Amino acid sequence: MATSLVKLISIFILFSTLTPQAFSASDECGAESNSCNDKAGALTLKIIAIVSILVTSMIGVCLPLVTRSIPALHPDRNLFLIVKSFAAGIILATGFMHVLPDSYSMLWSNCLKENPWHKFPFSGFVAMLSAIVTLMVDSMATAIYSRKSNAGVIPDGGVAVTGDQEMAVVGAGHSHGHHHGVLKAGTGDSQLLRYRVVAMVLELGIIVHSVVIGLSLGASNNTCSIKGLVAALCFHQMFEGMGLGGCILQANYKLLKKAIMVFFFSVTTPFGIVIGIALSKTYKENSPSSLITVGLLNASSAGLLIYMALVDLLATDFMGPRMQASIMLQIKSYVAVLLGAGGMSLMAKWA
Repeated sequence: MATSLVKLISIFILFSTLTPQAFSASDECGAESNSCNDKAGALTLKIIAIVSILVTSMIGVCLPLVTRSIPALHPDRNLFLIVKSFAAGIILATGFMHVLPDSYSMLWSNCLKENPWHKFPFSGFVAMLSAIVTLMVDSMATAIYSRKSNAGVIPDGGVAVTGDQEMAVVGAGHSHGHHHGVLKAGTGDSQLLRYRVVAMVLELGIIVHSVVIGLSLGASNNTCSIKGLVAALCFHQMFEGMGLGGCILQANYKLLKKAIMVFFFSVTTPFGIVIGIALSKTYKENSPSSLITVGLLNASSAGLLIYMALVDLLATDFMGPRMQASIMLQIKSYVAVLLGAGGMSLMAKWA
């Protein structure tokens, strides 16, 4: 995961330093002129953003992990599913209302040549490809993990139990990894493998998206836009972290793996801001090379987030036996999804 992140950042820096004339439709697009531009004031706001986003990200992703001690928020309780549906709604709205529209606005910018950028919907095309590739990775990773499990190789070096510890107590004295979880469809091992694949793929998608938005904020000197972005991103990172934290909890990783995943989620946006500050002299958000690079990365992130929210988070839970057995639980969860998606959609006004 760390290697992939470094490669993505390197590719972005390479594209950002390319000559923009090859893509540009206007020589004025590389320059920014705004009354709100204040480099010194923007730097202060960026430092505040780094600290506040780091803290809110850690709170959001750690909240589901520390609530294991609260019986009402155990993975086998209905309230956990409702909260997870709320977080999934936020992730879904992030893809549809934030990342994908940003990609369209960048790749349809007047700063890019009409041919080919205005002749073909690259954002939708890349998002579609990203969703298909995510499906492939999701399916193949599950198959590989399943084969390892069947061969006696338990991922993460531990006993394969589900996130539901209470139900697994019955088989706590055994170490062969065949405990039964709360989900009656399939064995605990196969369900645990799915949870782990979902957690890792979702983490990767969120990391890419977080670096991009952090980079954009760090490179901007517009104090007017940064002020609104800081508050919106704190809200965004906290609740997106809750969705990821719920997946990490169900994956039942060891403490070290949990700490690594929490660390990467928490620091990627602040890390992106730091990179943006370092590149602020050479990186121009309206330059053609930046518009193309960030636009394509946003499109790929959107496809991944939309797929994960709909397929691995919402569809898995709503088509599961617990939801299907209770219409009232479904209604409560649908309301939670709408609240999460609605709240995140409202944030699109500022970020």
